[in-house]
Amino acid sequence: MLKQRVITALALLAILLPALFYTSTTPFTVVVLVLMAAGAWEWGRLSGFGQAGSVAVGAACVALCAGSWALGWVGRPLTGLWVVAGGLWVLAAAWLLKAGVPGWPRIPAAVRLVAGVLALWLAWLAVVQARNVGINFLLSVLLLVWVADIFAYFAGRAFGLRFTKGKLAPSISPGKSWEGVWGGLAGVIVMAFLWVAADGHWQAAVPSFYSRMAQQGWWLLVIAALFMVAMSVSGDLVESLIKRSAGVKDSSNLLPGHGGVLDRVDALLPTLPLAMMLTSLTTTAH
Repeated sequence: MLKQRVITALALLAILLPALFYTSTTPFTVVVLVLMAAGAWEWGRLSGFGQAGSVAVGAACVALCAGSWALGWVGRPLTGLWVVAGGLWVLAAAWLLKAGVPGWPRIPAAVRLVAGVLALWLAWLAVVQARNVGINFLLSVLLLVWVADIFAYFAGRAFGLRFTKGKLAPSISPGKSWEGVWGGLAGVIVMAFLWVAADGHWQAAVPSFYSRMAQQGWWLLVIAALFMVAMSVSGDLVESLIKRSAGVKDSSNLLPGHGGVLDRVDALLPTLPLAMMLTSLTTTAH
């Protein structure tokens, strides 16, 4: 299993890294589009569709992404869209986590299907816009999720249930603890301050997400980092809730040793649009 995970990870990096650092943003845009199409195909399967129906769901996601690309949305300020998307993500995540696994089937199937495709489309649009802003900015958002996940894993293993009596969401993801969440928060806060210092020291041509927040005040940097980590955890829990409702362990087997695309991007689905929302609002205010 470990060898399989390593091989898959190296193969993904071999595709993503050249596309990310290529002088034109087109290769990265296309690679992410393929990943989101695969995620939409998985979403069709989780929604109970067969192979043909799931392919149609993937095609619908591709059509949305390609259409917005053709319309030039990837290069336009979309503050209104990001505010609406961010607000809906916060409300939807809060409702779903409160309703728990039994609440998911109560949502009309058509609403669930459309919501999933829109979430993937918004994440694609957000990550492409973030890449257009600059690599430093994009990486600062992506690493927020990854650092939160890594620190949460080790903090959970080391301190899980030592300071709290209950787990984070036992009916949704029994392995997660509040200590893990606190570890993730601490890791991201430290990274955020270090990143701001690094941007200043090396006079980054493109400020990171953290530097953009810090320009409005250190208080906003801390609040934004805490909020983003909370939504990262929420995205992870929401996908776990949906998989538990569907009775599956992974969203698919597209990524050997890693499960499916949705298993790898679940925390990014809310955080990418929210990062663009916060950046758009602070840029407008500035």
